[in-house]
Amino acid sequence: MSLTVNIKNEFSIQEVSEVIHSALALYEQITKHKKGKYANICSGFETKYGMSSDIFMEKFEIGQLDDRDDFFDWHASKKGLDNWSEKLQILSGIST
Repeated sequence: MSLTVNIKNEFSIQEVSEVIHSALALYEQITKHKKGKYANICSGFETKYGMSSDIFMEKFEIGQLDDRDDFFDWHASKKGLDNWSEKLQILSGIST
């Protein structure tokens, strides 16, 4: 896949390239932070309930667990972890 950048102002390709590199680097840092945050939350629930987040998700999604608040928080945290992990995987595949 290639990406085309249309420069609408009088900036050099070098200047635009530096901004894009910086933006990607910053977003990668943010993504790693968010992924780590959700991983820590999931890890806490895994310790508390003695099961992996993947097993929890299977049980939660087929209705094998009760409606305690922790389970809804865990579900949201696991979804967040998966989302940020996917974003980090995408960013890791970008070569500039």
